[in-house]
Amino acid sequence: MAIRSPVVAGQFYAGSASALERQIREYIDEKAQKEEVIGLLSPHAGYMYSGPVAGATISRIVIKDTFVILGPNHTGRGKPFSIMTEGSWETPLGSVEIDSELGKELLKRSRFLEEDTLAHAYEHSIEVQIPFLQYFKKDIKIVPIILAPAPGATYKEIGKAISEAIKGLGREAVILASSDMTHYEPHESAKGKDARAIEAILALDEDELLNRVRSLNITMCGYGPAVSLICAAKELGAKVAELVKYQTSGDTSGDYSAVVGYAGIIIKR
Repeated sequence: MAIRSPVVAGQFYAGSASALERQIREYIDEKAQKEEVIGLLSPHAGYMYSGPVAGATISRIVIKDTFVILGPNHTGRGKPFSIMTEGSWETPLGSVEIDSELGKELLKRSRFLEEDTLAHAYEHSIEVQIPFLQYFKKDIKIVPIILAPAPGATYKEIGKAISEAIKGLGREAVILASSDMTHYEPHESAKGKDARAIEAILALDEDELLNRVRSLNITMCGYGPAVSLICAAKELGAKVAELVKYQTSGDTSGDYSAVVGYAGIIIKR
């Protein structure tokens, strides 16, 4: 049974359970009104930069038993559309099991997804989401999926397969797309570009998101996961999306010359 050990603990987030819980506590809003969501977009940088956005967003949702987490492939390793359907993921807060039943159903329904551990081995985009989820619910399960660059039709098919698998099993699951927004541009430029991408996501228009990412050269690393999320969410009855929080790394570092943007969005019926 594959055990996926943490690779960015002590770098992107605190390396011990007590320090990590303290760190997460800084970023969440215990008083936030929780809502039933179909899915969300959440960033995946070091917590000091993206933690305020991830924390505010996850604080707003009712945590379900299983999260299907889609991340982009930053390492270039492994299969292009990679799912793990067995095993567990470790973080300093403990072990999280893979929801094998849902994972295998998904694998069956998508012609693109392949069973693979290599794409996940050194990839941070899914790992950094898990401690926030564990903070709220120790025994969550996940289905981890890593997506390489591909035509929009591929991401849409994967999104449709996710919705079919969730419906087919009658599951209560949340879909989480892990993505940062514009990378390493001046603050105002990043903010302007990101506003256009966010607008398309809030309209639940995956084609317009793809169009804007390409035509405006928006360096949003997880646009593929976002497209799959929007497609799946609409199939599951999504009607509305809401921007919870947006900021850039400049808001933390004070350096606005070259920033990374972070957006937290929830999608609801």
